[in-house]
Amino acid sequence: MAAEPSLNVLDAIVQDAIAHGEVPGAVVLVGHNGGVVYRKAFGNRALEPGREPMTLDTVFDIASLTKVMVTTTAVMQLVEQGKVRTYDPVARYLPEFGGNGKGEITVRELLTHYSGLAPDLDLRRPWQGKGTAYQMADAETPIHPPGAVFVYSDINFVVLGELVERVSGLALDEYAARYIFQPLHLNRTRFLPPPSWTGSIAPTQYDEHGVMLRGAVHDPTARRMGGVAGHAGVFSTADDLAAFAQAILDGGPRVLSALSVQKMTTPEQPPNATAVRGFGWDIDSPYSSNRGEFLPVGSYGHTGFTGTSLWIDPTTRSYILILANSVHPRGAGSAVSLRSKIATAAAAALALTPAQQDELRLRRITGYNEADTADRVLALRNGAVRAGIDVLESNFSAWNVFRKGSGARKKIGVLTNQTGRDQSGRRTIDVLATAPGAELVSIFSPEHGLAGEMDTAHISDSRDAATGAPIYSMYGLQEAQRRPPVDVVKRLDAVFVDLQNAGARFYTYEPSMAYMLEAAAAAGVPVVVLDRPNPVAGSIVQGPVSDSGTASFVNYLRVPVRHGMTMGELARMFVGERKLAVNLTVVPMQGWQRGDWFDSTGLAWINPSPNLRSLTQATLYPGVGLVEGTNISVGRGTDTPFEVLGAPWVRARELASYLNARQIGGVRFVPLAFTPASANYAGQRCEGVNIVVLDRSMLDAPELGIELASALHKLYPAQYRMERLPELLANQSAFDGLLRGDDPRVIAAGWSRGLEDFLQLRARYLIYK
Repeated sequence: MAAEPSLNVLDAIVQDAIAHGEVPGAVVLVGHNGGVVYRKAFGNRALEPGREPMTLDTVFDIASLTKVMVTTTAVMQLVEQGKVRTYDPVARYLPEFGGNGKGEITVRELLTHYSGLAPDLDLRRPWQGKGTAYQMADAETPIHPPGAVFVYSDINFVVLGELVERVSGLALDEYAARYIFQPLHLNRTRFLPPPSWTGSIAPTQYDEHGVMLRGAVHDPTARRMGGVAGHAGVFSTADDLAAFAQAILDGGPRVLSALSVQKMTTPEQPPNATAVRGFGWDIDSPYSSNRGEFLPVGSYGHTGFTGTSLWIDPTTRSYILILANSVHPRGAGSAVSLRSKIATAAAAALALTPAQQDELRLRRITGYNEADTADRVLALRNGAVRAGIDVLESNFSAWNVFRKGSGARKKIGVLTNQTGRDQSGRRTIDVLATAPGAELVSIFSPEHGLAGEMDTAHISDSRDAATGAPIYSMYGLQEAQRRPPVDVVKRLDAVFVDLQNAGARFYTYEPSMAYMLEAAAAAGVPVVVLDRPNPVAGSIVQGPVSDSGTASFVNYLRVPVRHGMTMGELARMFVGERKLAVNLTVVPMQGWQRGDWFDSTGLAWINPSPNLRSLTQATLYPGVGLVEGTNISVGRGTDTPFEVLGAPWVRARELASYLNARQIGGVRFVPLAFTPASANYAGQRCEGVNIVVLDRSMLDAPELGIELASALHKLYPAQYRMERLPELLANQSAFDGLLRGDDPRVIAAGWSRGLEDFLQLRARYLIYK
């Protein structure tokens, strides 16, 4: 492919970096649409002991690019062969690694740098040899709980290098040569370059003995390991690295499957983590400055300490490669600024097709606040959402049920409660009672009654004082009490549903709507759902998908604990998946976006139930609510239900200390004592914790529920009873993990396959983008 003249703007950027002593020289190469469009050498590859000009075929110590070029690729090859599974504990393959609290660290946590291990092995005392390094890694104790915190760690890839050797039976350098370098015809890439290469190698810096490193790896840990390590040690040229980058961009032919490349280069970090990492590859973390200003999130790359950098963007079909030895001669230089400037200028200068321009524009519209890389939070907004009742009320005649027909007024019923109000505060009941051509003849109320104030299972039928319409309770201890009277439904021409859900699978308003859909299907009566926001956002899906065969009033359909759907979307799913023969209409909201939490809607908060009194409590409910069926108080009967948790046999400071040490994303725990006025331990002094939400975007609420149950089970095995936990959890694998004492993050990692399948199913029923 011909060179892009517009990329000549890069010349001045590199020359300026050389003039300011940032790098002695560099080779810069840009690939685009399957060809090389820019390839130039600048400055010198050596300044001491003598000057040598930089050449295009200069061999560089690529430092941590070894992690993605060799170790990650090798691990994924073993995954493809079924010899390694990323969710497995590393100790399954390296049993000696499992000591000192590392038994639960998984292969994927090493690959994404969420293992909790320290950044590097101890170099303060002398040691030599690969075997010694492996023994030191085995002796390490995590500095953070596995899966909790992003810490870029060379130890992760030292261990992965050992894993490749143990599973394959080959030394890492031999494996790389046989299965990566040779298939890609990378003839100037290898560990331990031979003496014949020395003259073309860019030297790095003087070592601790005053010897200039040239052909010996710069990284001190890799050098002590003999020059072959999973985190550093490879030497290569710009042309060879360009061939590797193009292979990855093309989906990995000759070395990997396209599916493996996708797993490597799309987010694989824990769901509530902010540093976004693929397997090995960086996507959006504190180390992502070499992405520049214009390449979108979704591109990926890596850097090397010596001054090397590779960034690949599948949207523009481009890669940007910078090879420099910025540490030469005495470690004073830095290529950080150069990397960012080159990436920005190159992305701006590339000649993109119209389709690439459109895709790039869409990818840049991420819905995130990009002011702080590696801390992406959905931007809050001041929305002006109109709920379904407001949309209906603004134009009744637009909906079939209100269009003029025979002239007879249509008999309608409504399933609603105190949350069914329009923006002026008028009850949905009253709006429908005065709707043109309609006669309100029946009201149905879910748990807590029409006013939403009754915290009891004993709710009788009654009559609405304002309209005179009978109120049929759809809640009680018996299954029949939770279903609408069939004879009443049969007398209706249409049923309306207007309920505010809580965004959790076990919140009973969802199955009440489902039971109404079933009754309407049997009676041949149309149903109109007036939609409302999911208060805890529609963009987040978390928790275990319920097992088949566990259907109940708190688990109507196999969905995750936190499903990220509105009532209208759930109604569509219930009808579709249960194959209900019902004429369903959803009156959608206007102005709601999937990432909106309730406080971005502009709508007034109305407590959906007596013990959900704030958005904070709704945020915690999918987690704390999971354990309320056990013998623990979740704060019912206090001023802050679902924000506190405890029991008379809990020691507050002990529980708070344990949970805080777990470094659970988005929350902290404060010890306290409280006395609930009702529910579990009514009138008894309880000790426990106040759960403080620090960052709701980092919180995985269902995983928090597992953390709480795990902590109580571990600290108070004689007192804490979990027998009823499966009623709400509805996932036997997760419950078995709790009984075994598995790490909660390992339990949560086991949900991912079910969540992936659910997301595909869910997509068919979504209304909002």
